[in-house]
Amino acid sequence: MDEDISAINTSTRNEKIKNFFVNNKKRIIIFLSILILLLFGYFAYDQIRKKNRIKIADQYNNSKINFFSGNKSNVKNEMVEIIQAKDKTYSLLALHFLLDNNIIKSKEKINNLFDVLINDTRLDKEIINLIIYKKALYNSDFETENNLLKMLSPIINSDSIWKPHALYLLGEYFLAKNEKQKSKEFFETILLLENGNSKIKLDTQRRIEQDFSE
Repeated sequence: MDEDISAINTSTRNEKIKNFFVNNKKRIIIFLSILILLLFGYFAYDQIRKKNRIKIADQYNNSKINFFSGNKSNVKNEMVEIIQAKDKTYSLLALHFLLDNNIIKSKEKINNLFDVLINDTRLDKEIINLIIYKKALYNSDFETENNLLKMLSPIINSDSIWKPHALYLLGEYFLAKNEKQKSKEFFETILLLENGNSKIKLDTQRRIEQDFSE
């Protein structure tokens, strides 16, 4: 008797499953078609992205080779193009190359390229903070106090690992302007950081002893 009941239940369950697939055949086909298209699209996009990255890498390396071999005519445009491609690795390397070799003279253009990395390139937060710091360092020789503070505010108002570096830069900036009180305040803030960079703290302590001792 129990076996008969079990067989009936199994038959009923199988019939329900069969009816579900029959009644929802169109929906299931549409769902599977969409799933296949999404998977195909993902793998196609991934392949295109990898090919583009190889192309960018080749362009960066060839541009460097051309520069050091004396063929510098297109290097600036090629490096700018790489930065505007917003690649996580080579866009950053391209900007460093432009800066290290003083290829672009325009401060405005350099700052615009910094902003492409900071605002438009998908980078880790601390990499962005590093770029902000380097932008401030680049601007520190000619930028106004307010603009430099505004530039560094995302770092100095956070717990970034680059916070001590930003504070040290501001301390040096105001010291160079002979505004010792402001300079000392930034240096002293570094010493109060709980997890500050030990080397920066040591350099700060030496700077205070050297320039602020009475």
